[in-house]
Amino acid sequence: MVVSQTVLHLSQYIQFNYAKSQMGMLKKDPGNEAKLKIYALFKQATQGPCNTPKPGMLDFVGKAKWDAWKSLGSVSQEDARQQYVDLIDSLLAAERPAQPTGSAATFDTLLVSTEDNITTIRFNRPHKKNAITVEMYNEIIKALEESGKDDSVITVITGSGDFYCSGNDLTNFTKIPEGGMQQMAKDAGELLREFVKAFIDFPKPLIAVINGPAVGVSVTLLGLFEVVYATESATFHTPFSQLGQSPEGCSSYTFPKMMGNAKASEMLLFNKKLTATQACAQGLVTEVFPDSSFQTEVATRLKAYAKLPRNVSQSPSKH
Repeated sequence: MVVSQTVLHLSQYIQFNYAKSQMGMLKKDPGNEAKLKIYALFKQATQGPCNTPKPGMLDFVGKAKWDAWKSLGSVSQEDARQQYVDLIDSLLAAERPAQPTGSAATFDTLLVSTEDNITTIRFNRPHKKNAITVEMYNEIIKALEESGKDDSVITVITGSGDFYCSGNDLTNFTKIPEGGMQQMAKDAGELLREFVKAFIDFPKPLIAVINGPAVGVSVTLLGLFEVVYATESATFHTPFSQLGQSPEGCSSYTFPKMMGNAKASEMLLFNKKLTATQACAQGLVTEVFPDSSFQTEVATRLKAYAKLPRNVSQSPSKH
């Protein structure tokens, strides 16, 4: 439970800090009521319950802010952080164009579509930063199995919303089966083994399109992709040692081969977060594109690759 609490707090801080950075991405004024709520939740999340003197009656703005903060009462800092994240997410979601449903959207946590010889597997839990649940692990395995057998030339994995993937969903550590922690660890190990194997055995070129921050297992798997494209604001973080965990996804083997032992150790042992540019310089990312043209430029590359003959474009590293 100590590890679970540490994971919870770290994940929440990551999401809270990211939500703060996304405030500037709002294109529309959310209105005074929403802005006061944002202010109050931020103060509660960072300082706790309101403990400052009430402003004078003539300080209308200050009084409105104080009232909003005071109205939160004894809401904990953890709850305030989560409410802040959820509020910013909802405001951004209201401005975001609807995601394409695709031609084979038969999954609960993914959007899967095939068009122009490209199968796209899109993580579809944007309200949870595409954190991976047990259900999602199983659906990704199934989606890769189906994509490996379809007529597409290449397969692309990307995320919905502003995150590529924030790693494991916290609920994975809280649902204890009848067999207790030992059984949970055994089940999790078997699922992870099947999950990573699905990437290793995938018969076609696999391309990651990193549309935002990537954390944990979503980063360690990148050594199993043929190509990794990233938007310039993406980051790559593997905070395993500070959580008492071991890096997975074959990263202890692939990362040193890609970036050398010293750089790999900085990431996997010492939790260094890389920018997209740093990740590209170290060989983890193939190419970085400006945020403003990322989707357009990547789509042009993918369409060109998808015109290659199927047999020629099969991944040589996976045969």
